[in-house]
Amino acid sequence: MKKILLTCPPMIGQLARFRERFDEYGFEVTAPEVVQTLSEDKLIEMVPSYDGWIIGDDPATAAVFTAGRAGRLRAAVKWGVGVDNVDFKACERLEIPIKNTPGMFGAEVADLAICYLIGLARDAFFIDREIREGRWPKPSGISLLGRTVGVVGLGDIGGNIVRRCLALGLKVIGWDPVVKSVPEHVTHRLWPEGIGECDFIIFACALTPATEHMFDDGLLNKLKFGVRLINVSRGGLLNEAVLVKALKSGLVLGAALDVFESEPLHKCHELRNFQQCIFGSHNASNTADAVERTSFLALDIMKSHLHGD
Repeated sequence: MKKILLTCPPMIGQLARFRERFDEYGFEVTAPEVVQTLSEDKLIEMVPSYDGWIIGDDPATAAVFTAGRAGRLRAAVKWGVGVDNVDFKACERLEIPIKNTPGMFGAEVADLAICYLIGLARDAFFIDREIREGRWPKPSGISLLGRTVGVVGLGDIGGNIVRRCLALGLKVIGWDPVVKSVPEHVTHRLWPEGIGECDFIIFACALTPATEHMFDDGLLNKLKFGVRLINVSRGGLLNEAVLVKALKSGLVLGAALDVFESEPLHKCHELRNFQQCIFGSHNASNTADAVERTSFLALDIMKSHLHGD
């Protein structure tokens, strides 16, 4: 039996669904209690005891992989699309084979992005909270038809977002310096050209040194007053201190954030003070269907790594 450490919360949440595949592949799987991620120190302690590691959003650093390689670790799989938390160069240096599972969540994440977009446009989440408190609010939202949305990143997720936006009658500006094919009816610009035309901005790109804090102080004087922001990618794309300032001034009217710079969001974080915001728990990809197909793919990759087929 090969010992596998699983630290991906969505897959852990459906663990029973994969037991038969574990047995078929000869995997003895351990799934510790994980809220969002384990700490680097905890991983350094645990990973060396396992032949394989299925990684969530944990700090998969060189130190963790070095400790793992000194023990039993011989393969890893990054569950999901984002890889900014994984030191692939360390894996290459330590000869630990590793892959991720790209292209699995485009529709699911796009669905939630549109949910957030409509929620911000019509104050739907705010109304829900107010009614639960015994009030009966009647805020005036905005119509979507003819509005402009900017989509940052035109890959699998961004492309799915674009198609949904166009179906709603929105005009779309897109930013992506490496996209090979720009979706039809999208005005493609260099970041941040055209951002002042946008009523909504949706962040759907990878977190890299080039995109970290791409929403910063220097962007504020370019924004349309009353713009609404949506982030379904990585928290580090937005400088949250700058976002708080923009929310206070009204420059940013509302934000829907499924991800944060530090997760879970601290109970005293200043963002919690803004009732016009919508918050998620880094859960945009987490549907039963998507988790199932991604988890089976992750297990197939792990089997290939450890059994050589």
